[in-house]
Order: sequence, then C-alpha cells, then structure tokens
Amino acid sequence: MNAQLIDGKKLATETRAEIARGVAALKAEKGVTPGLAVILVGDNPASVSYVTAKEKACREAGMLSREIRMPATVAEDELIAAIAKLNADPAIHGILVQLPLPKGFSEKRVIDAIAPEKDVDGFTPVNVGRMLIGDDCFLPCTPHGIIKLIEVTGMDLAGKHAVVIGRSNIVGKPVAALLSRKSVNATVTLCHTGTKDLAAFTRTADVVVVAAGRPNTLTGDMLKPGAVVIDVGVNRVPDATKEKGYRLCGDADFASCAEVASAITPVPGGVGPMTITMLLWNTLESARRVEG
Repeated sequence: MNAQLIDGKKLATETRAEIARGVAALKAEKGVTPGLAVILVGDNPASVSYVTAKEKACREAGMLSREIRMPATVAEDELIAAIAKLNADPAIHGILVQLPLPKGFSEKRVIDAIAPEKDVDGFTPVNVGRMLIGDDCFLPCTPHGIIKLIEVTGMDLAGKHAVVIGRSNIVGKPVAALLSRKSVNATVTLCHTGTKDLAAFTRTADVVVVAAGRPNTLTGDMLKPGAVVIDVGVNRVPDATKEKGYRLCGDADFASCAEVASAITPVPGGVGPMTITMLLWNTLESARRVEG
C-alpha cells in the first residue's frame, strides 16, 4: 500500500472535541444546551444502530438528546404532528428523521415538515436551495464530512478535477455542488449508472468520491496516479472467515486503489464517523444562531 490512510475516526475525534468545547462555552455564556431530537419510525436494525450512535455522540458532546420512537404503523399525519411540536420547542435546535422510512410514508412530505432553521441534516428544499446558490445554510452531513476529509490530505482543490460517482440526493448531488462552490473551486464531473466508460473520467480525476452502493465500482486501474479516493460505500459481502459470515467493504477495491492513490479512506473508519460529527456541528451552529 502506497496511499496515505485518511483516518476518519481521528478527524471525527478531534472535531467532536472542538464541538464539545463550543457546547460548554454556549452553556457557560448563555445558559443554553444545544438540543437534538431524533425520530425513529419502525425498528430497522441499521436505523436503530445509527440512532443509538447519535445519542451516544450527543451525550459525549454535552448536548441534549431526545429520541422519539414510533411504530411502523403510525399514521403519517401523527408523524408530521410530532415534527410540528419539535419545530415549536425552544429546547430543540435540531431535528432529524431517521431515513429510510417504512414503506408507505412520503419521505418528501415528512422532510418538508421540518423547519429549515432546525434542519440539521440539510435535507429540506430551503437548505438545499441555499446550498446550491452559495447562501449560508446547514450543509448535508456526509458531503460536509467528505470535504473535511479531503482537506486533511493537504490537497488544494482549486482548479483540480473531481469525479463524483453516484447522484443520490443524500451524497452524490450535494457533494458535487460543494466541490464546485467558489470557496472550493474544483471542476466537477458527476457520473452515474448512465455514464458510458466510467474509467475514462476517473483516470483524469485528482479526486474521486465514490458513492455508488456497489462493491468494486472503482478499481486501481481506473485511477490517475496520486489521486485522492473518498469511499462512501458500506456494503456487506459474504466472508466465511468472519464470525458474522460477512465483512464490510466500500465501493472501491481498497487493495488495488491504495497502490495507485496518494490518499484513501478506509471502510469502515473513513467517511462514516464524520457523518454524525457534522450532525453535531450543525446542531451546535443552530443553537448559536437562535441564541445570538
């Protein structure tokens, strides 16, 4: 392996320490504790795990954490009413509805119900629009974390070519928008399932962000020597040598990409830790804005 390992756990730990200092200062100066409310509908194991991790992170940062669990059979209007109550609660500065929602719910209607000033996930149309035009807003957590991870490599993205693989509303589209902002100034190519000859684009890229949801989407022979690789994927692949019968891997073939790249994120331990970290970042910022 030639590539530098981009340690998301280390960066997350350092950033969370900074957040905890900010929370303590806000408490001391204003008597205010930043509050994050998480709504979990149903009992999807992955969602339960994520929510538990978010609660733990809040407590460690000194924030108020409020969890609202609802059965998968809850009426959508009841869920909307719970969001409206949180919108009006001055103790809550951030609201997160854990996705995906069970079948039958309109994710658009539910997300649209969150007040933009408490939308610490950065998913509402108001915040997405503000992000696209470069206005001040809550940046979506995973894309914001990706920018932070690229920054720690020391690469100046101005004028560089960045290729984003994947066009989801959660990662692909927003990270492409952030990379093309004037403050970053990269030239961005957005690739997806309809892209012909993906390697023709990735071989010219200084940075590749792969968020396709499929193992081995990116391999070493598809990279420009010295490129930075940010692997967003988390996939379970069968592995009889593991106790659980599977192992986690990203969307990039780590071994071959690490031989060509200058820096690469591992899976797990790369992008994942930064997602919750930037959620805390946004919650603290929301509390600061409210309290002036």
